[in-house]
Amino acid sequence: MKVLLLKDVYKLGHAGDVKKVADGYGRNFLLPQGLAALATPGALKTVERIRERAAIERAQLNEEMSGVAALLENLELQFFSKAGETGKLYGSITNQMVVDEINNRLGTSFTRHQIETDPIRTLGEHITTVRLTVDLNPKIKVFVNREGEAAKVAARKAEAKAPAEEVAPVDAPAEEIALEETPAEEVAVIEAAVEEVLPVETVEEVVTADEEAVETAKEVVEADDESVETAE
Repeated sequence: MKVLLLKDVYKLGHAGDVKKVADGYGRNFLLPQGLAALATPGALKTVERIRERAAIERAQLNEEMSGVAALLENLELQFFSKAGETGKLYGSITNQMVVDEINNRLGTSFTRHQIETDPIRTLGEHITTVRLTVDLNPKIKVFVNREGEAAKVAARKAEAKAPAEEVAPVDAPAEEIALEETPAEEVAVIEAAVEEVLPVETVEEVVTADEEAVETAKEVVEADDESVETAE
């Protein structure tokens, strides 16, 4: 049968859309719930009005639920269950269990019909969708752990939240490190070796010799001047 959607229907369409659905689905669910009407010529004349009104309502609802959607996107649920060696649970984590945990954590009032997932029957990480509106369907992480591993899970969470180790300071130049780490005795030996190669006294003698050479040169020049004057 063809129906005209009067309201947004998850995974089917938006209000104002004309959809072909199974007769049983239309008669037993869509029509009784007021979600759709038969797509008669008269009903189709109201399509634009239905779409305009629905668009306004949808925008308002999305804005109201955006904050909740953000909380759900960052939500992680932890469950503990008995399981066999292969990781298969002795039972399952149901939609009702998931929605109860969400409501306890966030103080919300979702129903199990808003949780889109098959019963979880294995250990590990699972992704579950929460239906808020036709456009907002945040996903949450559901972790199923082996019974008795609560301490391990708490330790992993604490480790993940621990601040990163401080970055080690940049190493000083190799020359500075070598000097800082050299014992005082070795420093004295090195300084003594340097003095043997070029003692301070030697430096002073070189400077003095240079000064005497300058004086001698001056005397030679003065003697030459006197010789010239005598000759004249």
